[in-house]
Amino acid sequence: MPTITIGKYRGLQQISNESGIFNITALDHRGSFVEMLGQTLNLAEPAWETIVTEKERMLRVFAPHSSAVLLDPIYGVKPMIARSALPGGVGLLVAREESGYESEQEGRLTKLLPDWDAAAIRRIGASAVKLLLYYHPRSSIAAKQELTLKRVAEECRRQDLPLLVEPMSYPLLPGQKKSDPDFAREKPELVLETARRLVPLGVDVLKAEFPTEVAYETDEVVMRDYCRRLTAEAGIPWTLLSAGVDFPTFQRQVEIACEAGASGFVAGRAIWKEGMQMAEPEARDRFLNTVGISRLRILVEIANYRGTPWTERIGPPEATG
Repeated sequence: MPTITIGKYRGLQQISNESGIFNITALDHRGSFVEMLGQTLNLAEPAWETIVTEKERMLRVFAPHSSAVLLDPIYGVKPMIARSALPGGVGLLVAREESGYESEQEGRLTKLLPDWDAAAIRRIGASAVKLLLYYHPRSSIAAKQELTLKRVAEECRRQDLPLLVEPMSYPLLPGQKKSDPDFAREKPELVLETARRLVPLGVDVLKAEFPTEVAYETDEVVMRDYCRRLTAEAGIPWTLLSAGVDFPTFQRQVEIACEAGASGFVAGRAIWKEGMQMAEPEARDRFLNTVGISRLRILVEIANYRGTPWTERIGPPEATG
């Protein structure tokens, strides 16, 4: 069983619950969130304050029921702390990457926020760093992405902060979608190969997408087998991300993943997306405080009952002086 430093160990304690399960709400969306909100409010470009107000609305609802929240540095971290919207007992993860990606001839390149390295993230009191990394093992820019991961992992090592890495697979063929049968067939092995290649580069927790593609694979025996293989390949704690699927799909995926060794979830649009498509603020409030909170509670119950505590994947650090 691997071990980590005392600072990283404490960080993982702060973003998980007392049982060692990650019940994390993701509110770090930027480009997609701004676009969604603009369509809802019929605004070409919502003002910064408008975006922050909507994030605050969600945070106040979901944070008290989460072990931690994932925020972005543009609309989330500073205003939410300054407005006391983030309870002091709830863990905080901060996104290290810029929104979106830079297109290369054969792949997608993750760019880092220039003023938000691990040192800056530690200074504002966060418990962990999150890095979204677009990754395809056969891409010609895979090595560049690995260097980006190594850079952030070294930052986190120096600051003694845990690093959660979110690899996001994608097709290499121009115009191909993830739901296309050809890509959907290869996705499970891509997810496993990605874990094999990236985890040794300094990942503390793998924030993984579900190995199979929902529009293609319907056999739950196959799904569960790939999740078990991901548990074995990773060798470290992993959490399931919602990746924009609908709530019933994500609920079942969390059940399967946690039964197969996952240590919880990081849920975003699956719990709140429809609410942000309602034009009236009162309607958004009602949705978040009824449907949204109900969805989060369901996921928490599933993860707490079926998930594997991260402490069973990582041993305690040396405690001598």
